[in-house]
Amino acid sequence: MNLVFTGGGTGGHLIVALSLAEAAKQRGHRVIFIGSQSGQDRQWFGEGPIFEQTHFLDTTGVVNKKGFGKIGALWKILKAVVISKNLIADFKADAVVSVGGFSAAPAALAAVIGKIPLYIHEQNAVTGKLNRLLRPYAKGFYSSYEEGDGHCDYPVSETYFKYARTRSTVKTIIFLGGSQGAKFINDLALEIAPWLQEKGISIIHQCGAKEEERVKHAYHELGIVAEVYGFTTEIAELISRSDFAVSRSGASTLWELCAARVPAFFIPFPHAAGDHQYYNAQYIIQNDCGWCERQSNDLVEKLQKAISSDIRVKSEALALLIAPEGAVRMIEKIEKLA
Repeated sequence: MNLVFTGGGTGGHLIVALSLAEAAKQRGHRVIFIGSQSGQDRQWFGEGPIFEQTHFLDTTGVVNKKGFGKIGALWKILKAVVISKNLIADFKADAVVSVGGFSAAPAALAAVIGKIPLYIHEQNAVTGKLNRLLRPYAKGFYSSYEEGDGHCDYPVSETYFKYARTRSTVKTIIFLGGSQGAKFINDLALEIAPWLQEKGISIIHQCGAKEEERVKHAYHELGIVAEVYGFTTEIAELISRSDFAVSRSGASTLWELCAARVPAFFIPFPHAAGDHQYYNAQYIIQNDCGWCERQSNDLVEKLQKAISSDIRVKSEALALLIAPEGAVRMIEKIEKLA
């Protein structure tokens, strides 16, 4: 098949697009990408061997715009729909696969208008506005939070499954604030660090590039040795060495921790669209595999209690929530419907 992948804007969407495209290409399908000049799309797919073509259109998000800004953003999308329709036709596409995000709008809408089968992957527990709008027109809609035919294990890198093991005691803890870091999690880590040192627990801390100097200096002042990273591409290896995580609950990080069987204390980003990080974490909580607390000033004691609990039960339960080769399984579903 000839498959058009679209969507992005943020790394969470783009890593799904990459996983699905790699799986499709390995199964002999041709793949191209249609995204946006805005966001991170070009950084991810501007070069590389996965897509035989990449197209970055002049679009921006609509949701956060007001007044004439919103009108201008919609006009850019309409122009990009026409361009996408031609690109899809020239490629003789058999299907368009959307991973959501504002970048997906032109190609996904072009697929609906041109009667090209549209398949959607939703990464969060709360369906995004674009995916919610297009779902009735999609031939397939897949999510890790769905049941039945719509269920699809999250397309996590197989590296995390390779590193999976059951954790029984906390010897190493990792603090994860996302690619940009999270000042709240950084401050929480520094507050609990003396207690962790007393317990003999090693610290790995991904704090974000802007906070790296401050956090390193703070650990030095406390006299505590910690592995501190502003940004790193070796996050899978760091997670593999960890027994417990304190983390935001963006979909990709949540499912990576799940695949590696690392119990996590989730602190959702309070300003996430639709509060989706909170609802992502609730899926883990409902299956009794972790902890979730709103961002507040009284978390140290709750975190200490979680770290001191029997984590083996939660670590073992995480293995039941996700299976390997989620990307391959979704491509197989698309092949059957094609």
